[in-house]
Order: sequence, then structure tokens, then C-alpha cells
Amino acid sequence: MSKEKNPFKIVQAQFDHNAEVLGLDPALREFMRDAEREIIVRIPVDMDDGTTKTFTGFRVQHSSARGPSKGGIRFAEEETLDMVRGLAMMMAWKCAVVDIPLGGAKGGIIVDPRKLSERETERLCRGWVRKVYDIVGPEMDVPAPDVATNPQDMLWIMDEYDTINRNRKPGFVTGKSVGVGGSLGRTEATGYGVIYCVREAFKKLGLDFKGATASIQGAGNNAQYCCELFTQYGGKVLAISCWDSKDKKAYTYSCEDGIDPKDLLAPGTLDKFGTVNLEKAESFGWKQEDADAWLKKPVTVLIPAAMGNAVTEENVNDINFDTVKVYAEAANTPTTLEADEIIKEKGVYVIPDFLCNAGGVTVSYFEEVQNNMNYYWSKEEVIEKLDRIMTNAFNAVDDLAEERKCYTRDAAYLISLQRVARAVEGRGWVKPKK
Repeated sequence: MSKEKNPFKIVQAQFDHNAEVLGLDPALREFMRDAEREIIVRIPVDMDDGTTKTFTGFRVQHSSARGPSKGGIRFAEEETLDMVRGLAMMMAWKCAVVDIPLGGAKGGIIVDPRKLSERETERLCRGWVRKVYDIVGPEMDVPAPDVATNPQDMLWIMDEYDTINRNRKPGFVTGKSVGVGGSLGRTEATGYGVIYCVREAFKKLGLDFKGATASIQGAGNNAQYCCELFTQYGGKVLAISCWDSKDKKAYTYSCEDGIDPKDLLAPGTLDKFGTVNLEKAESFGWKQEDADAWLKKPVTVLIPAAMGNAVTEENVNDINFDTVKVYAEAANTPTTLEADEIIKEKGVYVIPDFLCNAGGVTVSYFEEVQNNMNYYWSKEEVIEKLDRIMTNAFNAVDDLAEERKCYTRDAAYLISLQRVARAVEGRGWVKPKK
């Protein structure tokens, strides 16, 4: 097997394998493995120093068969079209595996957001909307926050769309601030969804949260709420790992007594880009270690919750396979194909990314529903609905894996691909041979 790290090629390879297992018709397979539409845009932005700088952005709409395309917009200096393609494809399978009526999309802009002022960021957000306006909208394609974007960015995006549209369409974008169309529970949704899946995996494996430990790669929103709920259930998070924007490298922060989520979420512990304040970390009793130390911890659960390609053939054997029972992919495509094979061979229970981290898009769907009704639910109602959907999706995947004696990742793919294929065929877009 080649050492493939291109995220789009990885998800296409996983698609091809499972399309073969499913016996998917060749015409359907050809249509579903590539995006329905892709656009590359150039966005000129007036900078604060009086100059104009042009940024490159992308929007990829992989699938709209089951409903409007859905997916975040990312700000990243190393963003590529193939990264966006791969994530858009995964969004299609993600919405399908939890059975919400949306398709898959993703957007990105090549930019280091740390180098932009607030006004420059606003101009970039508004400029992106002006470039993609004709192909997005609440009935077509619904953006959301992703890497280095936030609720404020979404409000600028919504406002620009409303300004052009001369109407109010709060359902055009999700992940907005509460009080301006946002949903309660959205902040916690992705991390909580991860731990709901871990909880169900524990039930299957006969494990108890009491005495269970976890190590998390990441310190952003996803990782923070993984830490909070895992701790609330009685487990202990021994380490987190995150990028330090000042040193331009990653570090692991560990604590033998467990990282208290109140410390992690305390004002001043993290900046808006997820960099840890070392002085505060040391006051909490956290120890700073090398970047990959999170992967080597003797824990019950490993949770990669940062960027893609975190676990590769080069570092996968650093995992303590004597203790790790559950590998929960909170990030998108955190595991290369070669590393995935090794984890599978070791018998670790894997919760695949597009199931594991689907809590965020699920509550984004709830946000759209509430926007359309102009009636908003309590946080308790949102969390209860999220728990039910994630639990049902997890058990459907686990049941199919048991029934077919197959890998959990394959079971999740089989469910998703079948649901999308039925929608494509039902619409008459592709006519398979009978």
C-alpha cells in the first residue's frame, strides 16, 4: 500500500473499497466519488495599511442528493483544493450516517488568520460571500464554522448574504451566535457527540468510565468539550496536545491527576487559536511535553481531535496498544490508510471520524430547523435530541459491523453510501443497470 497522505485520495480509496463491498452500480460509483460542483475564487481585500491583498478561496459541493449541501469554511495557511474536496466528500457521508436531510460541502480560504486584524477578517468573510453568492443559500448550500472560523465570522457572512439578497435568511449559515439565530448547545455539540459514541463503545466492550482515562490531541472547541463530558461521566483526561502559534510547534500538556475541564475552559488558558498559556498551565499542575507525547500515554481512549493525518505509519506504533481500547476520531481524516490498517489489526475499537464527530453538523441541522420555524429550543432539548441521534447512529453502525463481521469504518460507509445512492437513483440523476 502506498503511503498516501492526500486527504481526498484517502477518502476516495475508502469509498472505492466500500462501494465494491456494497456492490454499488458502476454508474452510481462514478457519479458519487467526485464532487457535483467545485469553484475556485480570488478575493481582493483592502488591508488596514492601505494595500490590497488577494486571497484564494474554494467551495466544493460534493453531494446534494439528500438535501442542501452542508459544510464549514476553513481559514488555513496550508489549505488546498484536495483538502476541501476530501472534507466535502466526508460531509456527505457524515450527514447520511446520522440520517439528517443534508448533503456534503466544504469551503476554505488560504490565509493565516493570525495575521489579520478584525476588520480585515470581516472584509475577507464578506468578500467570500460575494464570490460564491450564486451557488449558496439556505436551499442550496449552507456554510458553518470550521478551522479558525467562529460565530462572529458567520454573522458577517450571514449579513453580507442578507444585504445582497435584500431579505433575512438566518438559515443560510449555521454556527451563529445565540440571539442572532444561533442554537443553544451548538458550542458543545461536536465534543459531546464524540463522548456519546465513546459511552456506547464502553457499553459494548464492558468498560466503565470510573477508572477510564483519555488522551486528546487538540485544545480547540471539539477537544474542550470532549474533555468536559468525559470528565463528567467519571473518566480522567491525562493529556491534551495543541499547536503553539508563538513557538510555531505543538506541545502536549499532561497532568497525572487529570486535566480539569474548568481549568481548560477558564479565561486566559487558551487564546482564540487554541494556544495554551504556559504560565497558567503550570499553575494548574500541567506538565509541558513533546508534541507526540499525547499518543504514547497508557490510556483507555485515544481521541485525535485536531487536524488530519495526525496518526501515520511513522507514529502509529507509539500507541500503547496494551491499554488503548477505543480510538475515537474526533477530527476529520486523522488517520492515514497505513495507520488505520495497523490499528484495525491490533483489535482496537475504532469510532470512524464521520460518525464520531457528526454531533456538530447534527446541531447545525437543528439550528436550521429552528431558524425556519423562528422558534428556538432549550439547551436541554437540543442536547437530548443530539444524544438520541448520535446513539442511534452509533448502534446502527455497530449492529451492521456485528452482522457482517466487518470493520466499524466499513459498516459506517456501507450505511452512508447506500442512503446517498438511493437518493441519487430516486431523483433519476443516474440510472443503474438492472
